[in-house]
Amino acid sequence: MRIEDRMRIFQIYSQTAKVTRVEKKQEPTATDKVEISSEARDFQAVLNAIKLTPDVREEKVNEIKKKIDSGTYNVSGKDVVEKLIREYKASKKNE
Repeated sequence: MRIEDRMRIFQIYSQTAKVTRVEKKQEPTATDKVEISSEARDFQAVLNAIKLTPDVREEKVNEIKKKIDSGTYNVSGKDVVEKLIREYKASKKNE
């Protein structure tokens, strides 16, 4: 196969094969910054204290268990009724 117009082909090829250099982008100079308010820090401290506090007071539970086992645990009916009324009123306020 014979190619007649070599100069023209060379010119087309050299025009399409040009590579342009891209300048490297500069690194951003600004950085992200987070500021936590003192209120948020206080909240975090309280939250950490709550996490460290056990859900159940083991000493109190063990003391009551011992009293129940020995038969010396007595609760007055008045205390039970007062507590029930208090809980009932509190639940009505939340509705």
